[in-house]
Order: sequence, then C-alpha cells, then structure tokens
Amino acid sequence: MKDKDYNSIIEAIEAKIDRFFEMHEDKSPESGLYARVVGEVERVLIKKTINHANGIQLKAAKILGINRNTLRKKIKDLNIL
Repeated sequence: MKDKDYNSIIEAIEAKIDRFFEMHEDKSPESGLYARVVGEVERVLIKKTINHANGIQLKAAKILGINRNTLRKKIKDLNIL
C-alpha cells in the first residue's frame, strides 16, 4: 500500500474518533470503547475485503495477511455473510 493511502485511512479514523469524543463533550463515553471500535473496524474490513476478492476467502485471507482458517473463524464469530 502506498504511504499516502495508509495516511489517508489513519487521518479518517483520527477525525472520526475526534468527532466521537467531541460529541461526548466533557463526559466520558461508556466503558468498552476499545472492544467496540476494534470489533466494528474488523467487521467492516473483513466484509469489504471479501467483497473486493469477489467472495474468494483464500484471496481475502491473503490480502488481509491472515490464515484462511482464521478468516473463516472470524466470519463465523462476527456473523459475516
């Protein structure tokens, strides 16, 4: 991936997180933010990668840099597809 593309993803994530905290003003959001954000990002990343790979899980796993069996487990655990 080009550094420019990576940086634009990071900048978009940072902007969304900044907005999230701004919405809460001086109040702390409820507990569990880390798990919620990581879980949702993982879900979207896997869904979009599978779509990009035209449903070919082996190709999606390679793009993600994970084992095909790991991908299958994540698909099951996250109720994807």
